[in-house]
Amino acid sequence: VPPTPSPLSFPPTVTSEQIEHLHRRFKQLSRDQLTIRKENFDSIPDLEFNPIRGKIVHAFFDKRNLRQESDGLADEINFEDFLTIMSYFRPIEMNMDEEQLNRFRKEKLKFLFHMYDSDHDGKITLQEYRNVVEELLSGNPHLEKESARSIADGAMMEAASICVGQMGPDQVYEGITFEDFLKMWQGIDIETKMHVRFLNMEPIAHCY
Repeated sequence: VPPTPSPLSFPPTVTSEQIEHLHRRFKQLSRDQLTIRKENFDSIPDLEFNPIRGKIVHAFFDKRNLRQESDGLADEINFEDFLTIMSYFRPIEMNMDEEQLNRFRKEKLKFLFHMYDSDHDGKITLQEYRNVVEELLSGNPHLEKESARSIADGAMMEAASICVGQMGPDQVYEGITFEDFLKMWQGIDIETKMHVRFLNMEPIAHCY
């Protein structure tokens, strides 16, 4: 029987069946141990070829995503931590009001922002943003490297127009803040696109 998760770390609307399913997945990943360590993700072959594999694994141990006050990375995560991370990928629920939807979207984008902000300084440089976009596109076998580079350049220029374009002549640009990030993702359907095929109880887990 899986341990009962704290209501603060996982939405109370999750059914007992879903928690049991996640607990089986957790045990599969941890090899029946009480915690998961980074090396446990080596057992997911599909992740090996993911262009942002390091960032995905990093996100699971990022204390900011675990909703801890401290910064940095955890050495291991327990089942409740695992539920907390998976809560970022839960689907929209039909009974959510506008305020809940806004909070839901902001949570997902905060998680994504942390993936880009790998040095934990609360800002993403334009070049770092461009690099992540190019890394993501490099996993597409139907896209040539030159095309991926051009799209990444365009994404960086668009980010610059949003972030740098709003600054006064006496201001110094230090990087994309979370508020800037929210503006950049305005109108993009992050609610349904951000997901992890991590719930499949298969020998190979798919994570993207």
